[in-house]
Amino acid sequence: MAETQGKVITCRAAVAWGPKEPLVIQEICVDPPQEMEVRVKILYTSICHTDLGTWTGVNEAERAFPRILGHEAVGVVESVGEGVKDVKEGDYVIPTFNGECGECRVCKKEVSNLCERYKVDPMKRLMVSDGGTRFSTTTNKDGGSSQSQRIYHFLNTSTFTEYTVLDSACVVKIDPNAPLKQMSLLSCGVSTGVGAAWNTAKVKEGTTTAVFGLGSVGLAVAEGARARGASRIIGVDANASKFEKGKLMGVTDFINPKDLTKPVHERIRELTRGGVDYSFECTGNVDVLREAFLSTHAGWGSTVLVGIYATPRTLPLHPMELFDGRKITGSVFGGFKPKSQLPSFAQQCMKGVVKLEPFITNELPFEKINDAFQLLRDGKSLRCLLQIAKFLKK
Repeated sequence: MAETQGKVITCRAAVAWGPKEPLVIQEICVDPPQEMEVRVKILYTSICHTDLGTWTGVNEAERAFPRILGHEAVGVVESVGEGVKDVKEGDYVIPTFNGECGECRVCKKEVSNLCERYKVDPMKRLMVSDGGTRFSTTTNKDGGSSQSQRIYHFLNTSTFTEYTVLDSACVVKIDPNAPLKQMSLLSCGVSTGVGAAWNTAKVKEGTTTAVFGLGSVGLAVAEGARARGASRIIGVDANASKFEKGKLMGVTDFINPKDLTKPVHERIRELTRGGVDYSFECTGNVDVLREAFLSTHAGWGSTVLVGIYATPRTLPLHPMELFDGRKITGSVFGGFKPKSQLPSFAQQCMKGVVKLEPFITNELPFEKINDAFQLLRDGKSLRCLLQIAKFLKK
């Protein structure tokens, strides 16, 4: 890739011009990486509900257009900026929305993965080094000529493009022999869910769990609990079509709230003689969060928040309800420190400890990205994989 190093690259990207407007596949310019930045050729990317939520403009504070969304992907390093030592041209990498600088107080401690400088920030839309962007337009959204306009970044990643520029703290090198399609899932969904079970809850063999919301992240939680030997995994979802897929991830019992005449937590307490050891809220709904909390066993039950909460509503709990010994905590990126821990996790996935294949339910060409969004909106897809690169080395 020496012919492009240090030069502006013109390539295709799917640009979001406004809330709920169809993404436009158009040519853009991608600047060379600056100090401690990496330019990556994206091979595969997939769509997460976080992309969907930003595109629909649910949270007005996060709105910034035009913008290149996307944060689950796998790619190959095209070039690196000054000071980058841990990756080089030709390395296979995954982008991560939650970075790891390795130098701040948080990165040097084991207790948190929220890097002081590069932790996930949905409001962030510019690069750290100079407050600028590395993307700009060559035409307007209708294909006509126009004055160059900058395009905003998204979640430290922006993967709906043939080339992207990331802070080096948000780039993780992976085994070149890894199955690339599956490795893209480690950028967000699978790592977030499995990590919530392994790192945040620390699910133990023989324990019971309840997973509220059986989308990709919820099913990844179930898969993580299965891999840790949970004896009972109760899946809760109003979409009965997800139950069949749940069986592949180790779900042993299913509850459809629509079929009940009582609160879900009461049914779970009946099934488990008092409540589960761990519950996971993966929908981003505070009412569901209350059910998840109350479904755990008094004295030791633990609830992990995994979903993204777009509304400003506060926790639906009375402080006295915490006096019965139940705990509640949040989990970001499954508690994984990306650079330190993801390569090892990827190796475990390659060995079959965690099954990745079932999460990829659809594959489409890059040009069909709006169809992929619709599949997710309709609940017909866990992860729709988009092939972006025209030629692969593997």
